[in-house]
Amino acid sequence: MAHMASSTPPQHTVGFDLDMTLIDSRPGIHACYTALSERTGTYIDADLAITRLGPPLEEELINWFPAEHVAAIADQYREMYPTIAIAATPAMPGAREAIAAVRNAGGRAIVVTAKYEPNAKLHLEHLGIQPDAVIGNLWAEQKAAALREHDARVYVGDHEGDIRAARAADALSVTVATGPFNADQLGALGADVVLSDLTEFPDWLAGYLEVPRA
Repeated sequence: MAHMASSTPPQHTVGFDLDMTLIDSRPGIHACYTALSERTGTYIDADLAITRLGPPLEEELINWFPAEHVAAIADQYREMYPTIAIAATPAMPGAREAIAAVRNAGGRAIVVTAKYEPNAKLHLEHLGIQPDAVIGNLWAEQKAAALREHDARVYVGDHEGDIRAARAADALSVTVATGPFNADQLGALGADVVLSDLTEFPDWLAGYLEVPRA
């Protein structure tokens, strides 16, 4: 007797990056770096720092502090962050609608980010964005473990590291040109899909889900 396939499609999971994908973290991070500079007496070019968001905090701090102080300074920054950065950080255009589009199509939306997980959750709670899971403290290929654990077939981000994450997880790399890379650069870096911003995501997702996949 032939095995009958279920008529119910498997639930799909879409992963999203946080900084410069779902949230415009530049104002909050700028304010936090400015306050950190004042408190430590160490010069930090906050204008420059917010042009290279994506990698872990420590990779930025090493530009301004001796290596042996970076871990302690990172802890100080993360402690300051909630009172300085959360209220100053808006959602990206289309962020709420992108999460809703996944949900409305019967899927799960997760956030996988390099940001310190408690602060990532504070951002989303403040903005009223409620993904099914939030996994922090992961960068580039490290994100693949979380994406695989949640069976995410799509990962949406704005950075070269997000493309690398999707590749490592055998997921489709969908990118938005709202971070440090423009559309042409994201395409050259190997993104499977390049969108101007998340406002284009619901229509893209609808088309993606209509295409039969093996």
